[in-house]
Amino acid sequence: MLAPVIAGVDGSAESLSAAEWAAREAVRRERPLWLLHARNWHPRQDGEAANAAQRHQARRVLRRAEDRVRRACPAVRLSEEQADGPATAALLRAADRAELLVLGSRGLSGFTGFLVGSVALGVVAKATCPVVLVRAGEEPQDEHVPEADGGASDRTCYRDVVLGLDAGDPSDTVIDFAFAAARSRGARLRVLYAWQAPSAFELGPGDVALADRPQQAREWRGFLSAVLQVWRDKYPDVEVLECVPQGKAASVLIKAASTAGLLVVGHHLAERPLGPRTGPVTHAAVHHVSCPVAVVPLL
Repeated sequence: MLAPVIAGVDGSAESLSAAEWAAREAVRRERPLWLLHARNWHPRQDGEAANAAQRHQARRVLRRAEDRVRRACPAVRLSEEQADGPATAALLRAADRAELLVLGSRGLSGFTGFLVGSVALGVVAKATCPVVLVRAGEEPQDEHVPEADGGASDRTCYRDVVLGLDAGDPSDTVIDFAFAAARSRGARLRVLYAWQAPSAFELGPGDVALADRPQQAREWRGFLSAVLQVWRDKYPDVEVLECVPQGKAASVLIKAASTAGLLVVGHHLAERPLGPRTGPVTHAAVHHVSCPVAVVPLL
């Protein structure tokens, strides 16, 4: 049996947008879609009445998501499932059997700047499959470039898939995911490696040439081309644009993602003493990028 695309739903606007995006992605991948709702189980809420109420609420949440998915994407093969919470644990269990896990994400609160959506962050930090985070209000037209007059359309070509790549430690898993995503959409793949020039204090006696920034950019572009050549050969039908802008990786990716249909970043899985964390680039993408963000684990 093919591993499914799984969408976690909780009745929120962002989870409904995530379910609809997941349906389109399941069709592109020729995979079934499972809608998963985690019941808020608690040991102090034992009893048939409490369990029945939770099951009823779960059915309402799943039915609402199912209705939206079927209206938007009738071709998808759809199943649904209830699971015992806590939500983060239930979704992490689901990730172990998923091709892809799709969740709604709120990013940063516009009023306080504090993180909301801790379930999504906890899942991203530890999931063993790629996780895509989708904002509320994401529409099919948002994946496509505008019409010539600037109007939204779902008939134009797809927006770029943007890959944020660490050229010093390129991951085959992340690169393959990005190329496959671009191919399934017929989209261009824009690969970014952001670099920063060393300061004078970081240069040794034999490193004066490194201060030549245009030369550094040319060298990084050549290195990036060499890294990607095997993937160009594997995906000859994917148009690739290589970009090596100077600047901080997080800032460069946030800017590039403003015109993208999907941003792809990698994430090293690690147990950390202070709980689930993500690296600074992934952290910035999850919080600030408005297009769907795919976080691919490096196992």
